[in-house]
Order: sequence, then C-alpha cells, then structure tokens
Amino acid sequence: MTDMPGGEMAHRPVHFFWLIDASGSMAVDGKIQQLNFAVREALPEMRRVADDNASAQLLVRAVTFASGARWHVPRPTLVSDFQWPDVSAGGTTDLGDALRLVAAELNTPPMPQRAMKPVLALVSDGQPTDDWQSGLDAVDATPWGKRAVRVAISIGRDCDRGVLRRFLGNPELEPFEANSPKQLAAAIRWASTAVVKSASMPAQGNPAAARSLPQMAPLDDDSDVW
Repeated sequence: MTDMPGGEMAHRPVHFFWLIDASGSMAVDGKIQQLNFAVREALPEMRRVADDNASAQLLVRAVTFASGARWHVPRPTLVSDFQWPDVSAGGTTDLGDALRLVAAELNTPPMPQRAMKPVLALVSDGQPTDDWQSGLDAVDATPWGKRAVRVAISIGRDCDRGVLRRFLGNPELEPFEANSPKQLAAAIRWASTAVVKSASMPAQGNPAAARSLPQMAPLDDDSDVW
C-alpha cells in the first residue's frame, strides 16, 4: 500500500460473474447459439475497457444453470486471458442453485477485503424451477453481494421479468429485454462494457447507489423472433 493519491486503488480486482440460463428452452430458436456468439463477440470490447482502466483488474468467471448449476468457467480469469467455452442447453431452470454457488464466492474470503464492486450479470429466458428466493437471500446476505452491480437480461417473451427485477434489487432498474439476436448481442456488449465501467468507479458507501447503472439506449429492431 502507498499513501500516494490513488495508490490504494491501484490494481484492485473487479470480479465479473456471468449467470447463464442453460435450460432446455434456450435450445429453441437458436437462443443458446446466439448467446455463445454474443459473449465471444463482446470480449474484445471488454478487454479494451479493462485496458483503459489502469486501477482495475478485471477477472471473469461463469456459472450455468439448468437441472442444477455448475461452474462453466470456475476460476477468476483475467479478461486478457479469458476464452468463452460454448454452453449447451437442456434441463430445467435451477436459478437458486446458481445464486447459491455465486454467494459462496462473495464472502471474505474467498473475496479479498479490498476490491471494487463485483458484477453479477444474469441472463435467462424462462421461469425458475427451484427455490430461487433462498438463493437470492444467500447472495444478499454476503457483504460483497450487497454491494454488487447487478444487470439482468431477459430473453424472449416467456421470461419471468418479475424474478429478474427482484434480482436487480433496485426499483429504478429494469431488466433489458432481448427479443431477437440483435438485441441480445447489444445487451451482452452493454453488460460487458458499461456495467464494468460502473463497477470500476469508487464506492459511495451506499449499497443502493452501488447498483445504479448507466441506461442502455433503446435499440430499433423489427426482427421479433423470440
């Protein structure tokens, strides 16, 4: 540590968690293929944002949930080294299991005492089939879960947006609606860049303020395929 201005903030980690719905409905109409493509295409911009912020060290990992949940990318990986393994779809929608996996990582330890706000990015196209509320409670009970910047992307018309609003934990925020491949790609890029920038800003000491986000510009898209 140093007493120089900005010294304590140098190279503090930003932990970015993807929570990806891999249930059977994601196999319909090519949604899972479009999601895989969108995440891979967003990585160069995500790396650029990390390069532009010398005070932050962006670390990415991912959880998928279907019938149960598992780590898709288990280790916090520098975004410069991060590669996206394709997700396949099948099974139910056990969101609660995914939230409990992430909650276990939001305590200190394993999270460091000094870090920037983590990012929780939830992408789903359906309705949870397990006790998702207890999973959300587990996240909210952790010190870093309370401070996390949260973003939710709903895919298609059948997604339970009420659940996503509860996940966001801020009445001023709404999940982004992705009803086509073009909208999904835009939402993934937004979550990978604007949300990371928000997390990299100094905390204000207010958990609700920590969840405030820049708004994504509306996207004109007539291809309503989902």
